[in-house]
Amino acid sequence: MVWISIDRSRKTSLKEQIISQLRASILNGERKAGEPLPSTRQLALDLQVSRNILLEAYDQLTAEGYLEGKRGRGTFVAEGALLARSETPAAPIAPLVETKKPDIINFRSGVPALDLFPRRKWSQLAQQVLAYTPSRDFGYDSPEGRFELRSAIAKYVYRVRGVRCSPEQVLITSGATQAITLVAKLCARTGEPFVLEDPITNDIQTIFAAHGARLVPLPVDEAGIDPSELTRGGDCGSVYVTPSHQYPLGSILPIQRRVQLIEYARRTSNYIIEDDYDSEFRYEGDPIPSLQGLDPNVVIYLGTFSKILSPALRIGYMILPLPLIERCRQLKWFSDLHTPSLEQLILARFLEEGHLERHIRQMKKVYKRRRDAVRGLFTRTFEDDVRISGDSTGLHLIAEFVDTEFTDSIIRRLYDAGVFVQPVRIHSADGRGHGNKLIIGYGNLQEQELAEGIDRIRSVLADIRRQRQTR
Repeated sequence: MVWISIDRSRKTSLKEQIISQLRASILNGERKAGEPLPSTRQLALDLQVSRNILLEAYDQLTAEGYLEGKRGRGTFVAEGALLARSETPAAPIAPLVETKKPDIINFRSGVPALDLFPRRKWSQLAQQVLAYTPSRDFGYDSPEGRFELRSAIAKYVYRVRGVRCSPEQVLITSGATQAITLVAKLCARTGEPFVLEDPITNDIQTIFAAHGARLVPLPVDEAGIDPSELTRGGDCGSVYVTPSHQYPLGSILPIQRRVQLIEYARRTSNYIIEDDYDSEFRYEGDPIPSLQGLDPNVVIYLGTFSKILSPALRIGYMILPLPLIERCRQLKWFSDLHTPSLEQLILARFLEEGHLERHIRQMKKVYKRRRDAVRGLFTRTFEDDVRISGDSTGLHLIAEFVDTEFTDSIIRRLYDAGVFVQPVRIHSADGRGHGNKLIIGYGNLQEQELAEGIDRIRSVLADIRRQRQTR
């Protein structure tokens, strides 16, 4: 009796069709343990397929343990391959569909102009790396990253950010998130205090809380956090800051407060974690020098190429004080062994040959135009009802509205109208502060998209005001 069906119109091979049906019939008990199977010769005739296909199918199922051959007697269903049906229904498999609105205008912060990634130069360098890299470099690598890239980064950050380090202090990570996670493992001890700016990226709060730290939020004003608050309660632990462009509010930490932070770290034997995520894009004056340059012994410096080039690269870096290098190297090894080597070699050439700094110069012009366009559009559209701040650096600014609290329902209405935007309050420690402020990311939006997005915001807010007036 033939109990296998063959469909030659399917893309699945005949062998795979036979294997899957035999496997399923044994697992669900249709074919009992000890039951003989037809000979491959007979089954090939019944199914009108090559006998070699049946031989390969029987061999595969024998290797998996479903079948066993008995010399001189044939092939039988093996013992112990019956799997009772679960009483709990399996969860339905979600269809692979695009859940984002196709016409959404996405004001997400921190996303560079993806269409302006330097594809041609990157492709040329990738071909060179693939053609000339020795075969030994295609094997496993060191957790701290390729020396070529670490050396290039050490020179680059000294030149453009005033960071003082040797290549040995540089550790390559798979993006900024891994770097933050490694910092949490290094510095966030269970139950002990750890200071964060308030507001600061919600993801950072989540990572440090997940590692057991007792978070101490320090409010941000127009000049960043006030380090004098650290001394009032004794030792508050290590401190995480974004001093060159505070996220999300955009303030810049002045030298007086930087000095206070360094003195606090020296006095308490804690570390300052400097997240320098988008400082290259400063539109008025020169980039603000790094905090790390004041004292490399107490500052852990974090950088990323996601905001400069593309998040798809997943390459970031840490610059560590000497006592932390070996411990962090071990943690990186436990995490993922090493960051992909070929991408590191391509990026190293991109840095060494000066392509990154040329790209930054070009992109500063693009982003400044988009920043100016956003600022002008908000001012013309909302006039005195909105105040723009935090726009001197980076890929986002803050739009503060006079009489609008951006509740979840309003954010949802904006999304339904085709605008994705985040309020600052979602990054506040208590989830309530700064409710009238929106984070407006403009790096990956054309000027016509910026205009359409702001007009959609205007339309939704005007409709809400009309509804309130008629109540």
